[in-house]
Amino acid sequence: MQHGQNKICVLILAAGKGTRMRSKTPKVLHKILEEPLLYYPLSELISAGFKDISVMVGFSGEIVEEWIKGEFSEINVLWQKEQLGTGHAARLARDWWKDYENVVILPGDTPLIKADTLRKFINAHIENDNSCSFLSFDLPDPAGYGRVIRDGLSVRIVEHKDATPDERKCREVNSGMYVFKTSALSSVIDGLNCVNSQKEYYLPDAVALIEQDGGRTDAVKASDATEFLGINDPNQLAAAASVMKKRILDKWMDSGVRCNDPASTWIGPKVELGEDVEIWPSVQLWGRTSIGSGCTVGSFTVISDSVLEDCVEIVGSVRIKKSRVGERSTVGPFVFIRDGAELHSDVHVGRFVEIKKSTVRSGAKVPHLSYVGDADIGEKTNIGAGTITCNYDGEKKNFTKIGNNCFVGSDTMFVAPVTIGDDVVTAAGSVITQDIPDGALGVARARQKNIEGWSSRRKIRKGGN
Repeated sequence: MQHGQNKICVLILAAGKGTRMRSKTPKVLHKILEEPLLYYPLSELISAGFKDISVMVGFSGEIVEEWIKGEFSEINVLWQKEQLGTGHAARLARDWWKDYENVVILPGDTPLIKADTLRKFINAHIENDNSCSFLSFDLPDPAGYGRVIRDGLSVRIVEHKDATPDERKCREVNSGMYVFKTSALSSVIDGLNCVNSQKEYYLPDAVALIEQDGGRTDAVKASDATEFLGINDPNQLAAAASVMKKRILDKWMDSGVRCNDPASTWIGPKVELGEDVEIWPSVQLWGRTSIGSGCTVGSFTVISDSVLEDCVEIVGSVRIKKSRVGERSTVGPFVFIRDGAELHSDVHVGRFVEIKKSTVRSGAKVPHLSYVGDADIGEKTNIGAGTITCNYDGEKKNFTKIGNNCFVGSDTMFVAPVTIGDDVVTAAGSVITQDIPDGALGVARARQKNIEGWSSRRKIRKGGN
């Protein structure tokens, strides 16, 4: 991000363990709405126009770095091998930020901060020519937060553990979000000490040192305290998820999405919704899911990393994962579509059907009680109830090809690999182990034998009348 000639970089502090989470997972990788905490500030920073961003990792840093490189490949990763506080982390990053005019330093566990708030914060810092600025906000119960103590024009930060009883009464608290002139921070960063209850180097102490050197410091108070909700335990994680959930739902409903029961609906931050979409109660949409215009998503449906093209109807109780459903198709209820399955236009998939890693072409129907795995179903083909593609031979998955305009009788087993031509009919109850040419009837079942008088003889053997 550029502001005039002021070159700005951003350092995200994400090295902490998060002891109160009581988990082996690094705190910044705990999820709200199926995305790690760290995803949210990084996304907002990029949305605000920042380009030069580093993340300081530490506890289980290899896992955090792997996620960063997979999700935000342009982000730089720095290391804090020994976690000795926020001031220590800033000092370790000096070789990176020293070439910029200003450095923004943010915690990685505040997922609710907004791009607009960050922009206004930076603008205030630049316009007032501050040596250091930090965001503050008021809390009715400020326990655990560093207090912002104002004395005339002087502003200082006192950590909760080190605050006096009178200082703890102050309700204005530090958000842990700073902007420093790098020249000012560089001049004081080596002067930080760890003479405190935690034996750590506190970044807020740099604010006092800068002021002592004659630099201008200021607390920029924000109006919405919810943006600064930090995550230290599972209760706070749930509280932040609730705020983000409402924020996302409000955005989509403001754009015209009809959400019949917002309280039971969950939509992830990467989801995209088209015009005239209707979502029924108890729906979950996750990952990079895209819902086209005119779609209806029925209750108890979960869709992740999938695409619904325009005018798709999801009847309800459907699971779709990493798959695509073509326009005007109807799916459900009680359907599972997964692992790269692709339904073309005007497809119908009905009750109790699973489709895995398969293509179902335009106009085809799989109405009920079937498993289609590793297969290609041709156009306008009808798959009868109880049909199974037997794709696994105990060692590998095998492919089934079914042509166009076929009628597959109920309870047909296709033992893959097998190819079925166009205009084929299979007799109900057949076990198909060989290819069927175009236009043929495939029958593969034992001849029926009727044994007359069997029931009466059975009764006599049992001593009946």
